[in-house]
Amino acid sequence: MTFTPKTPAFEKAVKDSRNLKAKPDNDELLELYSLFKQGSQDPPFADAVKPGMFDLTGKAKYNAWSKVNEEGLTAQQAQEKYVKLVNSLKEKYGFDG
Repeated sequence: MTFTPKTPAFEKAVKDSRNLKAKPDNDELLELYSLFKQGSQDPPFADAVKPGMFDLTGKAKYNAWSKVNEEGLTAQQAQEKYVKLVNSLKEKYGFDG
């Protein structure tokens, strides 16, 4: 996969996601994680280490990222979806920015 630079909107959304007034639910957190990983490609999915058998949190994160990767979402598309998701979470939970 070729390198896709992080857009300013994506970088701002990453910062904004850390300033929500309340913690998103687990499904929202997994979606944020998977879109972030796919959008940043650091490391690329093909190079990601698969979590161990007893690392349940790691497995959930890996599986969420795997699903996004299997859908064929490009890094650019993932960044755009990440920005939209963070904006919706800012409306839902409030934002200290």
